[in-house]
Amino acid sequence: MTVPLTTRRRRVSLFPYLLILPTLVFVVVFTAWPTLRALYMSFFRQRLNIARFREPSFIGLENYVDLFTSNDFQQVLVNTVLYVIGTVPISIVLAFSFALLVNRQLRGIGLIRLAFFYPTVLPMVSAATIWMFFFTPNYGLFNSALRFLGYNGPQNWTANPDLALLSLIVVATWKNAGFYMIFYLAGLQNLPDNVFEAAALDGASWWQQLWHVTLPLLRRTTLFISTVAFIDAFRTVDHIFVLTSGGPSNGSTVLLFWLWQMRFEFLDVGRASAITIILIAFLLIFTVTNFNLSADQEGAHAA
Repeated sequence: MTVPLTTRRRRVSLFPYLLILPTLVFVVVFTAWPTLRALYMSFFRQRLNIARFREPSFIGLENYVDLFTSNDFQQVLVNTVLYVIGTVPISIVLAFSFALLVNRQLRGIGLIRLAFFYPTVLPMVSAATIWMFFFTPNYGLFNSALRFLGYNGPQNWTANPDLALLSLIVVATWKNAGFYMIFYLAGLQNLPDNVFEAAALDGASWWQQLWHVTLPLLRRTTLFISTVAFIDAFRTVDHIFVLTSGGPSNGSTVLLFWLWQMRFEFLDVGRASAITIILIAFLLIFTVTNFNLSADQEGAHAA
């Protein structure tokens, strides 16, 4: 018996959906459902450490109002913005600089690439533990170098309200720059040589080739790296636990760390859910804006 052509087409058309089914299930179970659940719980008051608030009670937008009128939350937002501004651009610039430096055929270049990439291999907790030796008040390398130069300087970097957040930025930048370098290096090695040969024949200098040829051709790579770096800046909190624990006086507390404190230390499910939605909203707005701006730039460049 011959199977009708329409039936065969219908069977074949189901195959792509079967391929994406495992990923779809994973996204629904571990991303979509927790997000919807957090959105739902953000409209309720539930404190697991207070007997009369253990059962959720509907309060509407009160959790969001309390957060945005809280001085602590405003300080956390400022810390988060400063942390993102301090880590993302510097990490990207360093990554691109490292990629330019190691994108050449030299003896031993593999070891140099490994040296730049090595911090990425370390877990963040291990990296933070290493940097504790640099920040140690009495015999840390930073203070020892300052004393050698004749300046006593701050004796405790991670306990200084003005330097604690800066210390976290230094560790995160050191940890991530080598990882982003790999993507830039791959992009540089796949650029067409004839474009640079034509630019050289036209008399373009190294700087002009870099600014007008290399960077535009790496636009998609930069878009990807900037998106990953921005998300990483919001989700990385391991070194905060090791170095500062969010102190002093919330001086180094960022949004995700405060979310952890609100949920697992203060046991405030409602506010923790509201912080989760705010965090997701920030990431979503940045990602969509970043992609739209990149699409506009590509359209203008094509025109």
